[in-house]
Amino acid sequence: MKEQFVTYILNLQDTITSKLEAIDGKAKFQEDNWKRPEGGGGRTRVIENGNIFEKGGVNTSQVHGELPEAMQKYFGVKDSNFFACGLSLVLHPKSPMVPTVHANWRYFEMYDKDGKIVDQWFGGGQDLTPYYLYDEDATHFHTVCKTACDAHNPEFYPKYKARCDEYFYNPHRGEGRGVGGLFFDYCKATDEMSMQDWYNFVTEVGDSFLNAYVPIVERRKDTAFAKTEKDWQEVRRGRYVEFNLVHDKGTLFGLKTNGRIESILMSLPPVVQWKYDHHPVAGSEEERLIEVLKEPKEWVS
Repeated sequence: MKEQFVTYILNLQDTITSKLEAIDGKAKFQEDNWKRPEGGGGRTRVIENGNIFEKGGVNTSQVHGELPEAMQKYFGVKDSNFFACGLSLVLHPKSPMVPTVHANWRYFEMYDKDGKIVDQWFGGGQDLTPYYLYDEDATHFHTVCKTACDAHNPEFYPKYKARCDEYFYNPHRGEGRGVGGLFFDYCKATDEMSMQDWYNFVTEVGDSFLNAYVPIVERRKDTAFAKTEKDWQEVRRGRYVEFNLVHDKGTLFGLKTNGRIESILMSLPPVVQWKYDHHPVAGSEEERLIEVLKEPKEWVS
């Protein structure tokens, strides 16, 4: 399974970066291959200062070795080895009218001291973070997510949509990071779903990503904006940073397993503002965004 999924994410990385370069029309992804001293490595691809994308990364990694003590305590195991692989991407557009997007698809195995697999699971998802809310964009993104889920189980979309709303939430702000999407983790074999079934589901979601995001980029990339709207984008980026550094489990896992810092923190936007006690103007589009983010919304009927 791990060889199958590694091949998939490497091919998907190629597909996604090629499409994004074509859309941007200016910037190219810089590739950086790295090794992890304890075992494994990855292929980081970063795009910066483009026509559309101010900063973004589409990264793959395959790491293995002894499970660090902090993670052994987290999983409640001792003397375990692990293998983890995945593709993680974040795109921060230049225009505040184009939403930031994040996606991640991953696979994990854990072994006993004899090298036998004692646990394995898939995880991942994709979510959208707009700065100016176009309802039809959120509906499009969620419709693509629902279609991918429905091909495997009609219960998946409402369940994983709700988990996304719950996970990508800044409790200290009382608001969601964005308008959500899908979030699933610890997808293990059951009587109903084999590991191959989970592979088929996760790869269907991964294959849906470009269809979920690219039409939104094409629709909004040429919309005019003013400096005040760029300022608002940078204030909202601050909320994104707060979530990633305070609450995100993926960031924690990377740091606890001696992951590559540049790849882990690739998700952070290049320019951010934190304004003291900042509040949007009453009745503005900025305020409408905040109001929507206070409570999860059903975007697909």
